[in-house]
Amino acid sequence: MSDTFFEAVHPVQKRMVGRAVLAAILAAVAGLMFGLDIGVISGALSFITKEFHASQVAQEWVVSSMMLGAAIGALCAGRTSYLIGRRRSLSLSAFFFVAGALGCVLAQSLMSLIIARTVLGLAIGIASFVAPLYISEVADEHHRGSLISVYQLMITCGILLAFISDALFSYYGAWRWMLGIVAIPGVIFFIGTFFLPNSPRWLMLRGRQAEATETLITLRHTPEEARREIAAIRAQLKQKQRGFALFRENPNFRRSVMLGIGLQMVQQFTGINVIMYYAPRIFEVAGFGQDGQMWGTAIVGLVNMLATFIAISFVDRWGRRPMLIAGFAIMALGMCILGFLLAAGPHASAITHYLAVIVLLCFITGFAFSAGPLIWVLCAEVQPLQGRDFGIACSTLTNWITNMIVGATFLSLLSTLGAAHTFWLYAALNAVFILVTLAFVPETRGMALEVIEHNLNSGRKLRELGR
Repeated sequence: MSDTFFEAVHPVQKRMVGRAVLAAILAAVAGLMFGLDIGVISGALSFITKEFHASQVAQEWVVSSMMLGAAIGALCAGRTSYLIGRRRSLSLSAFFFVAGALGCVLAQSLMSLIIARTVLGLAIGIASFVAPLYISEVADEHHRGSLISVYQLMITCGILLAFISDALFSYYGAWRWMLGIVAIPGVIFFIGTFFLPNSPRWLMLRGRQAEATETLITLRHTPEEARREIAAIRAQLKQKQRGFALFRENPNFRRSVMLGIGLQMVQQFTGINVIMYYAPRIFEVAGFGQDGQMWGTAIVGLVNMLATFIAISFVDRWGRRPMLIAGFAIMALGMCILGFLLAAGPHASAITHYLAVIVLLCFITGFAFSAGPLIWVLCAEVQPLQGRDFGIACSTLTNWITNMIVGATFLSLLSTLGAAHTFWLYAALNAVFILVTLAFVPETRGMALEVIEHNLNSGRKLRELGR
C-alpha cells in the first residue's frame, strides 16, 4: 500500500513516511495468518468430523481450542513484548504459527489436532496483542487509525484466502492441506520480522533513548518532529511500567483497562466469529448444498475484505464513534432479518435463501467497517504508556476468552434455541452495543496518544478522552 493511497485518503494531512507505512504493513501481516487460521476451520470441520467421527462437543473443541491457546498467548504477550520487544515478539508468534500449522497437518487423532490448534492459538494471541500495539507506536496520530485498520484488512484477506482454498480443497477432501496452508505465510512473516525497526516507545521504556531517537527520525518527516515526540514520550516515562500495581493504585488506569475489556467483549458478542467459524453450517441451515456452502462462504470472505477498505479510508476522517454506531445498527438489523428468514427452514423458497445470503453479507459489511478494525484501534489508543502492555494484554485476553465462549457454544445454541432465536439473540446484543458506544466510547480521531493519556489522568469521562 503506497504513500499515494494515504495521501489520497487524507489530502489535508501530511503524507506518511514510507518506512513507517512499510513497517506497519509488514507487522499487519500477522493479521493475514490470524485470518487464515480463523477461516480454514470452517471448511475443514466437516471433513475432520467424518475422519475422526467427532461428536458435536468435540467439534466445538476443535474450533475453540485455538481460542484457548490465544487467550494464553495474550496473557503472556504483555510481559513478553516488554522484555524482548514488539519486533521479537512478532518473530516468536511467527514461529508458533509455523509449528502449529505443521502439527495440524500431521495430526493422527482429535487430541493431537486440538493440541496443534492450541499452539496456533498461542501464535494468534501473541500477534493480536503485539501487532496493533506495534503499529500504534510507529504510526503518527494522523494515520494511526488507518494503519491499525490495515491489520484488520490483513485478517479479512487471510479469511478470504482460507475460504477460497477451502472451497478448492473440498473437492478432494484435503482438510490437512486446508489447515497446513498457514505455514507458508508463517515462514515469510518470520523472515520479514527481522527487517522491522524496534518500536521507539519500547526503546524509551528500556532506557535506549539515542536508539529511539534515531529510529523515530526514520519514521517521521523531520528530525525536529521526531525529537518533539521523543520529548513527549520521555515526559510520560517519569513512572515505570507497573502493570497490575498501577491497575491497583490508579483508578483512571482501571477505567481505561475496563474500557478495553468491554470493547473486546462487544466485538466478539456481535456474532462475527459465529459467521466465520460456522459459515458453511449457516448456509446449510439456509438450504444450500455442499458447493453452495463452500463458495457462499468464500463470498462472505470477499465482502469482509472489501468492506474493510471503508474503515481504512474513512476512520481518520469520519471518526470512530459514528462508524461504530452505524456498524452496530446494520448488524442488529441484519441479524434480526436473518433470524426471520432462517425461521422458514431449508424448505423455504429459493428467493428466501438468496435473501438470507444478502442479509448475511450486509451484516459482514457492517462489522468489517466498524467493530472489526475500530475496536483494535481504540484498545491500542486508550491505554497510557506506563500500563499499555498490561492494559492491552487484559483486553486481548478478554477477546479470546469471549471468542472461545462464542465458538464453543454456537452449535449448542443452534440445537437448543434454533437458528432463528440464536440470531435474534445476537441482534439484541448489537442493539445494546449502540447504547454502550454512546455512553462510554471516546472519539480519538486525530488525537496524539499523549493527549489521550493526559485526559484520562485528568479524570475526564471515558467518552470525552479525545476532546
